[in-house]
Amino acid sequence: MPRIRILDQRPETDAILDEVCHGLRQRPRRLPSKYFYDAAGSALFERICAQPEYYLTRSELAIMREHVAAMAACLGLDVLLIEYGSGSGQKTRHLLHALDSPVAYVPVDIAPAALSASGAAMALEFPDLEILPICADFTTRVTLPSTRRPARRRAVYFPGSTLGNFDARGSVRLLRQIREVVGSAGAALIGIDLQKDRAALEAAYNDVAGITAAFTLNMLARFNRELGADFDLARFRHRAIYNSLAGRIETFIVSRTAQDVHIGGECFHFAADEAMLVEYSCKYTAEEFARLATMAGLRVERCWTDAAQRFSVQYLAPMP
Repeated sequence: MPRIRILDQRPETDAILDEVCHGLRQRPRRLPSKYFYDAAGSALFERICAQPEYYLTRSELAIMREHVAAMAACLGLDVLLIEYGSGSGQKTRHLLHALDSPVAYVPVDIAPAALSASGAAMALEFPDLEILPICADFTTRVTLPSTRRPARRRAVYFPGSTLGNFDARGSVRLLRQIREVVGSAGAALIGIDLQKDRAALEAAYNDVAGITAAFTLNMLARFNRELGADFDLARFRHRAIYNSLAGRIETFIVSRTAQDVHIGGECFHFAADEAMLVEYSCKYTAEEFARLATMAGLRVERCWTDAAQRFSVQYLAPMP
């Protein structure tokens, strides 16, 4: 398998420690969901995508298979494709095969192991395509590399409903950043999960096999490995519930008992049943997402859904 050079723009360990400790000092406590994705977390997430309850990946893949030619036509000739949260690139392969003479593919992911593996696999599948991976937190300003040939336009591909991991303010901020990255002639292709009944939503984030629970608790294991924390994973549990008023799944790590945890020279006391918020998974109607995009200076020009209307892929362009 070919070796791919990765441009490393990851946050330093001290910056991660500061952000984690800041979240643990809050009331209620909150930890950033981006820290799910070390090597172990990325592997667990791929297993989540294969669980029978997790409809999102299957629905989005069905949309890609049926409508990818129309998506590629919207993006046009000689596009520079930038993907946020690239993961394994399973959906991206469909898009790259359909694009007309793409200039380069720039996957941006915070997990270096997953980025290296997917980049090498892409290089084998697309030997004539320039692949320029960046290991970075895409919510921050990312420096894009130069390409061998110029692009007619830039496009950000943001699949998997990852935008839903941010509240409305955070989503608008990230959409504005995307608008800045692609410029006035650019575009975005974004996966958005749609509103549906509580039972289907809560099942998707509480799979019977317990893979999502293991994925959630791996965040604490990562802090033990990388930051010298002493979380006892057996004394915490996963909880994901649907907040119907906010229209989102809220995922927590809950302390099973009163306990103390040490990290970064600080001691944090947890009460029994105390919950730390670790992820939002916002669900939208088409109208709600269109309004959100407008707040960021983007307009929805096309929207494709699966047959069951469970998921959508939306094509956005900057407003004048």
